Amino acid sequence: MADLSERKCQGVDCANNAGTLQCPTCLKLGLKDSYFCSQDCFKKSWNEHKALHKKAQGPGLYNPFPTYSFTGSVRPVYPLSPHRTLPKSIRRPDWAETGIPKGERRLSRTKIDILDAAGQEAMRKVCRFAREVLDITAAAIKPGITTDNLDEVCHNASVERNCYPSPLNYNHFPKSLCTSPNEVVCHGIPDQRILLDGDILNLDISLYHGGYHADVNETYYVGDRAKADPDSVRVVETTRECLDKAIELVKPGMPIREFGKVIEEHAKSRNCKIMTNWGGHGINTEFHPPPWIPHYSKNKAVGVCKPGMAFTIEPILTVGKPREVYWPDDWTNVTIDGKRTAQFEHTLLVTETGVEVLTARNENSPGGPIPIPTTTEKTETANGASGV
Repeated sequence: MADLSERKCQGVDCANNAGTLQCPTCLKLGLKDSYFCSQDCFKKSWNEHKALHKKAQGPGLYNPFPTYSFTGSVRPVYPLSPHRTLPKSIRRPDWAETGIPKGERRLSRTKIDILDAAGQEAMRKVCRFAREVLDITAAAIKPGITTDNLDEVCHNASVERNCYPSPLNYNHFPKSLCTSPNEVVCHGIPDQRILLDGDILNLDISLYHGGYHADVNETYYVGDRAKADPDSVRVVETTRECLDKAIELVKPGMPIREFGKVIEEHAKSRNCKIMTNWGGHGINTEFHPPPWIPHYSKNKAVGVCKPGMAFTIEPILTVGKPREVYWPDDWTNVTIDGKRTAQFEHTLLVTETGVEVLTARNENSPGGPIPIPTTTEKTETANGASGV
């Protein structure tokens, strides 16, 4: 390792040795060796230095909605990559070509399917694939990678397992998974945005195999800075625990409306709010059949759990106001105040005695719970100039 005393300042026309002062944007982008001798030198060099940030994000990139009033720091970075293709041998859902889930639209909203033994085994298989694909994709998360890179990893891992990524062309969604960073509530479209050290990111993986769907998602920390931010950790870990507490209730005879009560109680105990527009759903040969699973208390969901039912529970919590707005892409929805959100989801099968978590984490699955910090460690970074 080089002697730190010999490290040169990155300031323009500066011959001094650098101190410990670092550019905060470079840290977020994962760029190393961006040290300066003083705050004044950093400010004087800002116009030239920020070109490194743009270079790191690549040429020819742009914000497709420059006049839109964004609520937080996340911006779309286009162009989107070309539509990803699959071998003809892979079985496709009915929306793969037209973008319209015709079978799903014909469903009765009150008839809940009960899977036979063959159907249950098919669900176990596709859910096992979904967990594998989620873990492979999550393992690629790091500062400096784009969400489009993650979409490619997910797509290739799905194809390797002879699976169709269910989101692809579902109601014309353009990608193979949903990537939702920071204030994005859900359904973020993978694009050319670089993940920054300090982001949190939800990966929502859904697969179709053997005529059945699987659905699973988790929220991950991008770099050590995210793990040191109390609000980020609070919303991520509380959401994770809300899902776990709801799953503990699942058994034959349990009213569906009860899940929301335990979720809301735990969310409130950590000063988090529930995004009530989104809920869990049935899942089997269709992507989103009944029942609808609310995640808040005093809901009016009808029905009880019965052996052979498969459904998801997938709460979304925020540290801010539980209201959202859509970006002009008609998919990405974000918190109205730009505050962070987190989501976790499992596909569940009701058994004769309780519940089987079909998308359960494995011993070596990336991510996992961490303690909620009470303080934030501070490191010396330059200030007085911002932006990427």
